[in-house]
Amino acid sequence: MKKRNIAVVFGGYSSEVVISRKSAQGIASFLDAERYDVYMICITREAWNAVLSDGSETPVDKNDFSITVDGRKIGFDLAYITIHGTPGENGLLQGYFDMIGMPYSCCGVLAAALTFSKYFCNQYLARFGFHIARSRRILHGEKVTAQEIVDAVGLPCFIKPNQGGSSFGTTKVKTADAVLPAITAAFAEDNEVVAESFLEGTEVSCGCYCTMHGKTVLPITEVVSKNEFFDYEAKYTLSKVSEITPARIPDEQMQAVQQATARIYDLLECKGIIRADYIIVKGVPYLLEVNTTPGMTPTSFIPQQVRAAGLDIRQVMTDIIETELAR
Repeated sequence: MKKRNIAVVFGGYSSEVVISRKSAQGIASFLDAERYDVYMICITREAWNAVLSDGSETPVDKNDFSITVDGRKIGFDLAYITIHGTPGENGLLQGYFDMIGMPYSCCGVLAAALTFSKYFCNQYLARFGFHIARSRRILHGEKVTAQEIVDAVGLPCFIKPNQGGSSFGTTKVKTADAVLPAITAAFAEDNEVVAESFLEGTEVSCGCYCTMHGKTVLPITEVVSKNEFFDYEAKYTLSKVSEITPARIPDEQMQAVQQATARIYDLLECKGIIRADYIIVKGVPYLLEVNTTPGMTPTSFIPQQVRAAGLDIRQVMTDIIETELAR
């Protein structure tokens, strides 16, 4: 069997570049080495380079997304996108791959662009009956007062970048005096900010993917942060969080979350693996956000959930890749 060339694409233009690199390493370790030749492709504002096994780099030809190694031109059969943030999570890179006819692992342009905006994605899904927190979107340069935000979403509240991830620039605000500094901190990460009402409940996360064999909704992870909330430190420091898979929630709540995640997958016309995060408030799941390029380190939610489902992550990745190649 001829081995396929898979480009694991990481990097990006945001603060999440470090997490993207870890996800890329995780994905590379999950792929079947007997079936695929894996190449690590780093995309930054300055350059697109393949990182070779000896640590050297060679540039990517953007005309056809190929590289040249020792005088030999190497093309790719599929790009596995694991950029958290722009340009890999918001549809920009997907549009480029569509233009050159390169298959890729995740959602298309529309779904990626919509889910990248937490505010617009949640507003859209609310029209289909999904429960969401009260929120207020703030644009760069817009003049707002602390009292306007408090009146809109109450206290405590969260103030965060609309198009950010890994909780960079996110603040849990308890007093009106802290509102404007929190907005300033969020604007350091994005040109749009969202203020969102605080929801008291159980935080959970649910993965879902679809292949030629059908749709799989994964077991749910319960998130118990030892910090004020599930912030950057808690997300990436094992001692600061307990991630319990499967979640310790009643069966009816588990079914509600899994059904909601499967419905979101269909409504947004997703591809590959997604993850939806919720807060369960008095038995009712409230959607926090949808992530179409979830973290894929060995300890990330999705690999945890795959293991809890009794599935083999290598086979899951193979099924996803082969489904895209067969389209």
